[in-house]
Parts: sequence; structure tokens; C-alpha cells
Amino acid sequence: MPHLLLIEDDLRIRTSLGRALTSRGHAVSSAATAMAGLQQAVDDRPDLVVLDLGLPDLDGVQLLRMLRSVSDVPVIVATARDDDQDVVKALDAGADDYVVKPYSAEQLDARVRAILRRTTGDAPSVAIEVGPLVVDTRARTVVLDGQPLELSPKEFDLLAYLASRAGEVVTKRQLLADVWRLPYGGADKTVDVHLSWLRRKLGESAQEPRFLVSVRGVGVKLVEPG
Repeated sequence: MPHLLLIEDDLRIRTSLGRALTSRGHAVSSAATAMAGLQQAVDDRPDLVVLDLGLPDLDGVQLLRMLRSVSDVPVIVATARDDDQDVVKALDAGADDYVVKPYSAEQLDARVRAILRRTTGDAPSVAIEVGPLVVDTRARTVVLDGQPLELSPKEFDLLAYLASRAGEVVTKRQLLADVWRLPYGGADKTVDVHLSWLRRKLGESAQEPRFLVSVRGVGVKLVEPG
């Protein structure tokens, strides 16, 4: 049963939509604020998030960017905002779909099922091997020297991206656009911090790299240890 997280501050909508989606075969949890929703998304790892933009504590687009920094969970924005600029901002921030209120439960359910078909299909596991490092992009697991590694969602996304381009120098701009979904750039420090965390878990440092080699002024590449 797919687990959906509904982040919506309107109690009436939250209740009625939750019931409608539950009756259509989904397990539904909900949050009334952005920060509560972010915490639930991190803790519960839902299969899909339905996100309202008009939240009381934080704008939904800001929440979406924060969510994208820690998770690749599919997100459907469901909001009363119908301006083209709002749609573009949400999609650029990482939304997978955008629906405008009022919408029917049937329409939303159809969009949910379409996205889940794309993201949870029956494709076989794809394991990328770089020396003693094995990254399984379907199961989202990493094994190093025969031992499993515990990575955060974003650490896994970063490692999988670099592993899929092993030996290729990738710029920080590319990483921000493709891993963090920030096509217009962002803080390089975000990349640096995550690379530092990843290096620590891989048993290396920037000064003594094993897999992650920095190319000064260009970017970083993942290589097979010599």
C-alpha cells in the first residue's frame, strides 16, 4: 500500500482528502505545517508527498527546496496558486507535478498513480561497481569492501550520480543542478559539506582521497582506488 504524506494547513481539506485517498487504497498521513511535514518526510520516508504552498510557517516552495536537499521523494504540489510564475518556481524547485485547487480526489489519485508507476516500477536493480564500492541505484544501497554503508538520502544521490559518471570530472554547478535540482545555481558550500560527509563515510579525506578526487578549479570525480 503506497504511503502518502499530505502537507496541508486547511483542516477541512486535509481531512476530506485524506479520507478520499485512503478509500482509494493509499495509506495517508498528514501535517498542518511545513516544518512538521519536513520532519515526517525525513522520519517516515513516504512514497509520495502532496504539498500545499500556502503554509502558515514557511512558504511551500521553500519547504520543497529543503525537502529536495534531503530526499528524492516524488512531490505533487496541490495549491490555489495558478500563476505561471508560481508553477515554474515549484517545478524548478523539484516538484514532479502541479495541480490547482479546486481539484477532484479522482484527478489527484490519477496523478499519484501515474507518478508511482514511474518511480516504483518493476525495473531490475542497477548496480554500479567502482572497485570495492557497489552502488545499487534501485535498492538505494551501498556496499564498500563487502560492508553496507549507511548514507543519508542526499549522500546516496550524490554518490550514485558520481558513480554513474566514474572517471569523469563533474563541476559543482552540475551537482547543484542535477543532484540538488537547483538549475540556477546555489551555494557551493552545500556541495562541499556533503562531499566532506561522504568522504568520511568512505574512509578518506580531501587530503588523502581514495575514491573522491578533487580537481582544483573544476570539480570532483569518483575513481577506482589505485
